[in-house]
Amino acid sequence: MSSSDDPGAAPAGSPAGTPPRPRDSSRLSAPARRLVRAVVTGDVLDVAEHAALVEDAAAGAVVTFGGVVRDHDRGRGVTRLEYSAHPTAGRVVEEVAREVLAQHPVDALAVSHRTGTLGVGDVAFAVAVSAAHRREAFAACEAVVEEVKARLPVWKHQLLADGGDEWVGMP
Repeated sequence: MSSSDDPGAAPAGSPAGTPPRPRDSSRLSAPARRLVRAVVTGDVLDVAEHAALVEDAAAGAVVTFGGVVRDHDRGRGVTRLEYSAHPTAGRVVEEVAREVLAQHPVDALAVSHRTGTLGVGDVAFAVAVSAAHRREAFAACEAVVEEVKARLPVWKHQLLADGGDEWVGMP
């Protein structure tokens, strides 16, 4: 952890000997750390719905991420994607979410990854995090996105505009 991640550390660029910032005393209670959703599903995903799920009276920040199917990859046109998941994928996304909740002072977290056939513009991956402050919410959201991308056993089959296809993220 860098000093900028530690709420008790002196602000970055502060002169030596600057007293550390006090712990967050603005809260009335400890972060709730609620996991409200952690799924791999064939259902349509809605980022706004994820944001609504994490609303909390103690939260001054709600940060969302929507991984959306784009119309290109590495200079080639993409018409649609087909996501396939290992049977353990749901367990993995929940493990990641619980780890992030344990490591970050957030109030609530919702994360979903989609499977099946998705068209350009469809949401494939949705994350929402609420926290008392934006820094905590952004950090937790990024941690969820990076860890899910690194660990989730989901594979992407891209169908290309030129009639070809390719698998992405295969071991």
